Amino acid sequence: MKAVRFAALCVLPAVVLLSPSPALAQSASPPPAAPTPPPAPPVLEPGQHFVIDPVMDGMFTIGGGSIAALLGLVLSSGEIRPTQPGPTSNLLPIDRGTVTQTIDPHAGTYSTIGLFTAIGFAVLDPFLSAERHGWDAFLVDAVLYAETIAQIELLTDITKIAVRRPRPIDYLNCSTAAANASCSTDLQLSFFSGHASTIAAIGATATYLAFARDRHSARPWITLAVATALTSFVSYERVRAGQHFPTDVIAGSLAGATVGVIVPHLHHKDEAPSVWVGVMPAPGASGGSLTLSGEF
Repeated sequence: MKAVRFAALCVLPAVVLLSPSPALAQSASPPPAAPTPPPAPPVLEPGQHFVIDPVMDGMFTIGGGSIAALLGLVLSSGEIRPTQPGPTSNLLPIDRGTVTQTIDPHAGTYSTIGLFTAIGFAVLDPFLSAERHGWDAFLVDAVLYAETIAQIELLTDITKIAVRRPRPIDYLNCSTAAANASCSTDLQLSFFSGHASTIAAIGATATYLAFARDRHSARPWITLAVATALTSFVSYERVRAGQHFPTDVIAGSLAGATVGVIVPHLHHKDEAPSVWVGVMPAPGASGGSLTLSGEF
């Protein structure tokens, strides 16, 4: 059987070559075209460090900010009834001193000033970037700050509703069932601190941008030091105001720093990507080809 197949393969080319028919010669398929090299990765302009996507970033910013705003309205309506604080012995050792401290009446004001200072910097910094690096940097920074704030606010509100931890001041004002009935929803939103998370997120984004653009200057380290100091100061004042436990501000700072680094990092394109996908039409055909290329 193998011999017959081999003989057929040998005879068929000979018949084709010896045939004088011009029609048969014309029907022969043309030689295959040379393969087209895969597309090159996108090339960034000099000094371009970040890339934004209007659709993706718009959805994350507008969608996240809108949901956070709606959650804020729900929390302010009072429809979520607060729960009565439990015994202080259930608290972690690091948190127990918060419910017996003397509340500082000015600490809440100090923490709010710190929060608006950070937000003001997030508004001002894109203009400073425009002066240093051009208006492209202004657009990128404005989008990154807006997306960072929207996402950390959304995460903070979802966590507060899910946990519903009584604030330290609850243990003074809502320690009985009768008093608890008159307490607002806000007193059950201790974990985690929104002040700490927002300031840490803004500070982390500012630090990331500074290191990406001016890594060889003192600016990134100054930004990191100021952001850390402001987050620590506001966190301390939130505890002194009786609004949060130490674990609340620690968790808020960590969550904010995480979001503040992830958002600009997902947009950081300082170098061409190591893996990219290319689509090209096939020559002489109605189809195309999908190419996955990269450097490993």
